[in-house]
Amino acid sequence: MAGGGAGLAKRLGTFFSGVLECGAFCGIIFGWASLVFVLKDLGYFSDLCQPNATHNRNETLLRGCSRQDGQFALVFTIGSFMNNFVTFPMGFIFDRFGTTVARLIAISLYTGGTLLVAFSTPELAVLLFPAMSMLSVGGILLILTNMQVGNLFGKYRSIIITLYNGAFDSSSAIFLIIKLLYEHGLSLRTMFLFMAACSAWHLLRTLFLMPRTRIPYPLPPAYDYG
Repeated sequence: MAGGGAGLAKRLGTFFSGVLECGAFCGIIFGWASLVFVLKDLGYFSDLCQPNATHNRNETLLRGCSRQDGQFALVFTIGSFMNNFVTFPMGFIFDRFGTTVARLIAISLYTGGTLLVAFSTPELAVLLFPAMSMLSVGGILLILTNMQVGNLFGKYRSIIITLYNGAFDSSSAIFLIIKLLYEHGLSLRTMFLFMAACSAWHLLRTLFLMPRTRIPYPLPPAYDYG
């Protein structure tokens, strides 16, 4: 491994905390199907399933619930679109302003998204649209800032980046965990408020375990960060 001013313990702390960050927060939108179960049970968009007196009841209920499913699908489509569409502008922000600014933007978006879900209700189901987009954009920006951590480990750089990508994909299980906890009695609001509180973790990691600008490659002698 490449040496430098930052000791091995600090570099390993940066690496493992980054794996946790990517695996628990960055790509959670891809577990949307599990969250939909909870949202349907709570009655989000259920007004679209109400029968219309001018039509046959069974026919209208079928049409209405299809519209409900369509709204959930639209939330996911917009969120996943934002996940890919903003990669270029977020990469520009990262290159232009550095890690700290990029991560503060990501943390703000992520916190805002979790709070929107936490305080949403079936009557305010429309809040899911900006919430999922903010979680998606915040997550992709977090993983972009984490990719550079591979530069701390010299010839193991590609392995680190691959592990981060795998952790990003694995984070889709978070909404499944939320579904299971909901079935055991935890409220959606409590769980998303906890996720919002985890932003303190992201902030501490930004200040102490990430560079202000970028981690160079190859790593210069006596390089330190945080």
